[in-house]
Amino acid sequence: MTVSYTLKVANARFGGFSKLLFRWKGSIYKLLYKEFFVFITLYAILSVTYRFLLCEEQKKMFEKVSLYCNRSTDLIPISFVLGFYVTLIVNRWWGQYTNIPLPDQLMCVISSNVHGGDERGRILRRTLIRYANLSSVLILRSVSTRVLKRFPTMDHVVEAGFMTRDELKKFDSLHSDFNKYWIPCVWFTNLAAQARRDGKVRDDVALRLLIDELNKYRAKCSMLFHYDWISIPLVYTQVVTIAVYSFFAFCLIGRQFLDPRQGYKGHDIDMYVPIFTLLQFFFYSGWLKVAEQIINPFGEDDDDFETNKLIDRNLQVSLLSVDDMYQNLPPTGKDKYWNESTTLPPYTIATAAETLKPSFLGSTFDMRMSEDPEQSHQVDMPPSTPKIHTPLLNRFLSAAASPAISLKNFGKNRAAHHLLRFRGEGGFPSPYPASRYSEDPESVGRIEEEDTEDEKESEVGEQSSPQVRLTLPRRLEASEQQKKRESPKTSPLVISVRRPSNESMNNDPPA
Repeated sequence: MTVSYTLKVANARFGGFSKLLFRWKGSIYKLLYKEFFVFITLYAILSVTYRFLLCEEQKKMFEKVSLYCNRSTDLIPISFVLGFYVTLIVNRWWGQYTNIPLPDQLMCVISSNVHGGDERGRILRRTLIRYANLSSVLILRSVSTRVLKRFPTMDHVVEAGFMTRDELKKFDSLHSDFNKYWIPCVWFTNLAAQARRDGKVRDDVALRLLIDELNKYRAKCSMLFHYDWISIPLVYTQVVTIAVYSFFAFCLIGRQFLDPRQGYKGHDIDMYVPIFTLLQFFFYSGWLKVAEQIINPFGEDDDDFETNKLIDRNLQVSLLSVDDMYQNLPPTGKDKYWNESTTLPPYTIATAAETLKPSFLGSTFDMRMSEDPEQSHQVDMPPSTPKIHTPLLNRFLSAAASPAISLKNFGKNRAAHHLLRFRGEGGFPSPYPASRYSEDPESVGRIEEEDTEDEKESEVGEQSSPQVRLTLPRRLEASEQQKKRESPKTSPLVISVRRPSNESMNNDPPA
């Protein structure tokens, strides 16, 4: 029977897993104690032989072999090989579990779409779900040793009620060299089509739903068959097994405690019992035993799937659903919370403390905001503000790519908007004549900085709008002198900064 300890680990407590260490059924001790005993026995025999039965010359030879074996154990990548192998086995084990055929969805579809309260309708529903269960029994009988022991022949399947004698004759008359678990599924489809013609299935949509659910059920049966047929490559299993066994075979000699008087490195003390080597054997060999146990979960190990119990459950539940529960509904009426806008089911005294906990409304629900009311005031953007979608950093990088520009006293801490408008080809509309810049198409346009502040600062700005000439780096000046020599008619690059008023800002052309 599958060992379940879910309730024991429902709550994390101090030493909660320690209770699981002393269980025998399904434990690593039950799987590993024989190999562990053999390893300890062989190690003890070699240790006694080295200490009491060898002469001095033989001891020196044994010590050299022991040192060599200890160095060679590092060459075996046991952690990598074994870890990847166990991961592959666990994924395969979970895939087999998820593909166990369960008739729950199919029985609901049959109960709701195959109509008829008479004997004919009842026979149709029970026969359809029995065919589905028969298909799962046939495939589990092919892959599970427990099910095969329960149903060793097809006569046992007939005696169990999954098949009639006439169906067995029809089944045996259909010759095939391959597994015939799919035959009941074909019977299901033909019987569903016949029920559609007889009006027991009222429309084609219901028939399609029946066939779709059966195909899902049959696909899981097929996957179990393929999991049993296609194993993990044998060479991989052999490599992992040889790696583990050879590693600990070398450890039997290489992990011996040598005479401390010889002065070998790492052999300063003689502890007689290799504690950490035994732990290493317990972990690595236990890891391999885990893979051996779950590589085929349809056997008879403690943690293998309970396939016989699964067959009993599926048959009982499915027949109950399609027969006794067909059109057998409890009376409907108003529920307990009919006149209540807010529903709150009652709590017991043991769970009443949970009502004091606030509901989760989002991670930012309790975030503290700034107490300054001005921070929450909504501000409309001026309609004339050009919407430049380029980030500010990229804007300066792109500007610095052509002429290097240094703005003095740019970005002071004041409430103002700095609007950079690139005038020239490909930039924003410019009020200056185009002929003024057409002489030098390679020159960079003017950069005009407009500072818009509140009304008091803007009035001061209207009275005086200073002109500031920006300084160009020497490298740029050199490039400009070279351009003058090549084309003397080219107009020089002029960069001016002026401070406009709010009115001039509103009169700017749109971006």
